[in-house]
Amino acid sequence: MASTADELSKLNINGDWASIAPNLQKNLSLLSPQQVELAKVLVEMGQTHLFQHWSEPGVDDDDDKRAFFDQIAKLNSSYPGGLAAYITTARELLADSKAGKNPYDGFTPSVPLGEVLTYGDDSFVQFEEAGIKEAQKAAFVLVAGGLGERLGYNGIKVALPRETTTGTCFLQHYIESILAFQEARCSLARGDCRAEIPLAIMTSDDTHLRTLELLEKNSYFGMKPTQVKLLKQEKVACFDDNEAHLALDPRNKYRIQTKPHGHGDVHSLLYSSGLLKVWHDAGLRWVLFFQDTNGLLFKAIPAALGVSTTKQYHVNSLAVPRKAKEAIGGITKLTHSDGRTMVINVEYNQLDPLLRASGYPDGDVNSETGYSPFPGNINQLIFEIGPYLEELTKTGGAIKEFVNPKYKDATKTAFKSSTRLECMMQDYPKTLPPSARVGFTVMDAWLAYAPVKNNPEDAAKVPKGNPYHSATSGEMAIYRSNSLILRKAGVKVDDPFIQVFNGQEVEVWSRVVWKPKWALTFSEVKRKVSGNCSISQKSMMAIKGSNIALEDLSLDGALVIEAVDGAEVKVGGSMQNKGWSIENVDYKDTSIPEEIRIRGFRFNKVEQLEKTYTEPGKYSLTP
Repeated sequence: MASTADELSKLNINGDWASIAPNLQKNLSLLSPQQVELAKVLVEMGQTHLFQHWSEPGVDDDDDKRAFFDQIAKLNSSYPGGLAAYITTARELLADSKAGKNPYDGFTPSVPLGEVLTYGDDSFVQFEEAGIKEAQKAAFVLVAGGLGERLGYNGIKVALPRETTTGTCFLQHYIESILAFQEARCSLARGDCRAEIPLAIMTSDDTHLRTLELLEKNSYFGMKPTQVKLLKQEKVACFDDNEAHLALDPRNKYRIQTKPHGHGDVHSLLYSSGLLKVWHDAGLRWVLFFQDTNGLLFKAIPAALGVSTTKQYHVNSLAVPRKAKEAIGGITKLTHSDGRTMVINVEYNQLDPLLRASGYPDGDVNSETGYSPFPGNINQLIFEIGPYLEELTKTGGAIKEFVNPKYKDATKTAFKSSTRLECMMQDYPKTLPPSARVGFTVMDAWLAYAPVKNNPEDAAKVPKGNPYHSATSGEMAIYRSNSLILRKAGVKVDDPFIQVFNGQEVEVWSRVVWKPKWALTFSEVKRKVSGNCSISQKSMMAIKGSNIALEDLSLDGALVIEAVDGAEVKVGGSMQNKGWSIENVDYKDTSIPEEIRIRGFRFNKVEQLEKTYTEPGKYSLTP
């Protein structure tokens, strides 16, 4: 074992330095050279309080001391620039927070350039076609670090059923959508199908093993395991005060308290894992980011990707029309007095005061369209890989961070609980040069946005007319979206009924669902629907196959139809049965599975016509 003097001399540690942390100095002989280097960083960054309780070597817990430095090494290596950079940034941001500094000082807001699309019109169809052509050059990134606790569900969010007609979970739906993209691109390329579309999933300590288990248990939902890469996000250190002193875990004095850093970590993970470079070198052009529980998202992706390629956007944010002051961030162009510009998401509670301070006396108000001119950010992003990799090579994937301490009182001198730096993936454009082409694509919320993030109690408190963003509203939004798409394609779909589930008043449309391979785009829906088709409000229809055509179908009941890829099925005539009824369930009734009771309803399968075609061939299904 090297002597303490040797260890100190290696580090240029003099007596004064050691006297600052005497307990650490006594324990240096326990540490490896790398750990001693990390000790030096901590002392230089003013973190000697971490060692105040350390006993002399051999008294007790020497293994705990080494484990402490194992954790420090992990915290240091998983952050661009290491712990010193993390602490330095924290001091700056905590000082700004205490001083009440406005991050947008000197900036003037304006409406950025972007595309506003109308579902089903000629322009929309052209963008969808352009998007499908580009699909073979795309990679997808799912940000899935969260558990469903906030929803009243104990599993990982991606395991939650997207809808309960078929019970398909979010992750299965996402993977089947990507595979449908792959297949659609193959059809255009007339069988030239070498390219597999890759999927990366950012997980966390909370979700990593459970995500892997869900994939393995279900044979990756039809994807090749080599197509899917899991990237685990590490947590970051917490701070106890404005001086950025690292917080010790209250239950273990040899551990730093840690919390999640936010989904902005996805950028540094893609860069540090080398995955982004692999994609770039393989000739991919686009990376599409999406979050874990928006069941409508893939309806918007073909057209949005078409906008990216047509307009040559380096960054394209998917957005929905937003009511003024609605609790959703607005995509905004900011121009600084020094000439800098950026197009980013500005949180709703910051946008209104920013506008008022910039010569808009009424702040965030609706235009003649009935919506705010600043579209609502839904955190689904499309980046062009070349410029993205170039930027991350400069930054190492570091994203502009923020800090949100909860102060004990107005003096802002003490925190209620420890805080940490956070980052969001949509803040990536903050570091881009003015030459970067940053735009947005707006689509109607009924088509593109129905996140599931609130539990029944919280959702029931939402003011009437505002979105509930619950499992109840998320499922009903899927039926509404599919019904409206079929209406646009010429099907007569009855108007919805209004019902209340878990205290939430929702529209109940015909329960229509289809697998992504049946139709990814509006053109595909129109191609597979012909004649006079009608669907009653009480009806349920599940289409599970790619070559199923509806021709003069009149449905008043429940129809489930499944077909292998080689089976072509024409479905028509008047089909009538008792169908499925909807029953209210109480979310407090623990005898009912969580994933059902958080919706407030379940289906009672009274009667249905179910047909499965397992052999290739041409078939006709009529009553």
